[in-house]
Amino acid sequence: MLENLSPQNVFKYFEEICSIPHGSGNTKAISDYIVSVAKEHNLKYVQDEVNNVIIYKSGAPGFEDKEPVILQGHMDMVCEKNFETDARFDFETDPLKLAVMDDFVFARGTTLGGDDGIGVACMLALLTDDTIINPPLECVFTVDEETGMQGAHALDVSLLKGKKLINLDHEDEGVILTSCAGGKKAALTLPIVREEKSGIKYNIVICGLLGGHSGTEIDKYRGNANLFMGRLLQFLETRVPFSLISLNGGLQDNAIPRECNAEILVNENDTDKLEGIFAEFEKTLKNEYRTVEKNMMIYCENDDEATEKVLSGDSLRKVIFLLMTLPDGVQRMSPDTENLVQTSSNVGIIKLSKEKFEVLISIRSSVTSEKVALSTKIQYLIETIGGTFFEEGDYPAWEYKEDSELREATIRSYRRVCGSDPLVMGIHAGLETGVFYNKIEGLDIIAIGPEVLDIHTPKERLNIVSTEKLYSVILELLKYLAEK
Repeated sequence: MLENLSPQNVFKYFEEICSIPHGSGNTKAISDYIVSVAKEHNLKYVQDEVNNVIIYKSGAPGFEDKEPVILQGHMDMVCEKNFETDARFDFETDPLKLAVMDDFVFARGTTLGGDDGIGVACMLALLTDDTIINPPLECVFTVDEETGMQGAHALDVSLLKGKKLINLDHEDEGVILTSCAGGKKAALTLPIVREEKSGIKYNIVICGLLGGHSGTEIDKYRGNANLFMGRLLQFLETRVPFSLISLNGGLQDNAIPRECNAEILVNENDTDKLEGIFAEFEKTLKNEYRTVEKNMMIYCENDDEATEKVLSGDSLRKVIFLLMTLPDGVQRMSPDTENLVQTSSNVGIIKLSKEKFEVLISIRSSVTSEKVALSTKIQYLIETIGGTFFEEGDYPAWEYKEDSELREATIRSYRRVCGSDPLVMGIHAGLETGVFYNKIEGLDIIAIGPEVLDIHTPKERLNIVSTEKLYSVILELLKYLAEK
């Protein structure tokens, strides 16, 4: 499929990566594949117990004694698919269905995993090309970045000698990243009580939202399907008595939820009112988000009379209260850097089971004290209504370095390849660079990548020309670092 694209080896490896299921938590096969490439090319490697891989490549002839350079990316991907493909595609077993249109590669009906499969593919291409000019390379492939950076946290950095790190987990062409936010996950659990009731059952779906990355796209103020459903339930509660059977939304804590589903029971004599209530609410939301969410849909389906275990009145009020009060989206913009989000939260997953209601939230901030304050605020909310709070996956920020030799070398290389200056900036997303920055003293870091649009959504697509340009910049940068 991609064999005729340039740079050929990069897309060859990317296609092979896409043929291997590699969602977060399912990385053994992709880790073994990367090891197989190292073995095939007689490269020294280390594969640790969590499936991280480090592959070492000697410097090009004459440059063997130069300072090593670390290249780094993660091998796991966010697994999201369109509503209509749910029954037909299994991320645990099925290869991605690649397609090419115009200048883009995408996967049919699912995320592509360009974040960060293309970074992995670039490293494999560099490692297996004996014609390039390079200093010694230490290529680090980590696992489970998308679910808490467990691989980076577990990595034994004593295996690395380099003091310059090029991270390949970025999705904007022409941008050199110099800092990133820290973050953590907040897991909320609310016990609920159920009782048996009968009535007319309705399935409710909110869908068609853009979604996106909860860090890099949180400042676009896209709709959150989970919170929209909370508003809908509150709106409905003031107009028609109902009982809640089920409630589920979102697939990843770090992806803005695109869809949410609920099941309710209503009295038969209230069914005629529902269509007007849903239409009124949909009209309200479409007006509020008219410039952003142009394809949003809210629809309900009558599923006939049923007897179900539904939430008690007190449990329903608590669930609605939580969804109406949880902080979501941009909490504060940076006072120092124009257009940079400083602190945010994303109510990424909600799940109602037999005995509990669970919420998973991604919290981000480039200021540690604000990250702690926001986490504490959420803790107070859930504990006040009788729930429990647990936090995990805490990762640190990567701070801007005033004097960066690697940054200046990258700017020079970009200028030589592209004929223009790159944009140099920080980012509100959490990158593994923060973990490495805090584990290796004196580490000089930059992050770069090709254009990948709509990551963490089924609309994700990788720009082919941009990938070629990125790879040329990396080659120029490594050559400069070897020869200087």
